Amino acid sequence: MAFWLFKSEPDAWSWDQQVAKGDAGEEWTGVRNYQARNNMRAMALGDRGFFYHSRTGLEIVGIVEVCKTAHPDSSTDDPRWECVDIKAVKPMAKPISMAMIKQDPRLADMVLVKNSRLSVQPVTQEEWDLICKLGETQP
Repeated sequence: MAFWLFKSEPDAWSWDQQVAKGDAGEEWTGVRNYQARNNMRAMALGDRGFFYHSRTGLEIVGIVEVCKTAHPDSSTDDPRWECVDIKAVKPMAKPISMAMIKQDPRLADMVLVKNSRLSVQPVTQEEWDLICKLGETQP
């Protein structure tokens, strides 16, 4: 299993909206960055990810799971863009803010710290385990 982080502005798509989609999940559409698209192409069914509220909140608020692998993004006719479907698994018992992440030297190399603009990014096993522990959430 691989681990990821999905960034969304909560006024565009929030954790609550993701949860409301239930087990069917929702397409992670609108990604127009090749690196983020390639990250989605690398995902497998069952991979887990953090759901991160960007711009407003700036915190990891939940855990999601890939429920459909890469396929054409339904929000465009441009064949270059693909997306995955994700479903909510559980909220973080204690949301983890960007400030907390930046203050922890064990997370200094996290993509979220080094390339915070990338909307879909990998998370290492060590980062995953540590953030789940800090968030008091069983992965």
